[in-house]
Amino acid sequence: MYDFKCEHCEGIVHERRVPREAVRHKGSFVILEDVPIGICDNCGARYYHASVLRRAAEIGRRLVPVQTVEVPVERYLPVS
Repeated sequence: MYDFKCEHCEGIVHERRVPREAVRHKGSFVILEDVPIGICDNCGARYYHASVLRRAAEIGRRLVPVQTVEVPVERYLPVS
């Protein structure tokens, strides 16, 4: 599925299974657990197979999610 050259740095993209990955869906995020993604071995760029994005879209369309997590949001203000 992966093992191709990274479009950013020419490194090689390998499949890795990550415990949690946030994927954007319609202005929000869907968090997938235990998901295979492509990660460049040089720059760390992340790549998603179409099947992963389809699954994120399916989950994002649900009216009631299986599980939700609370995420703190705050505006970045530099410390002087």
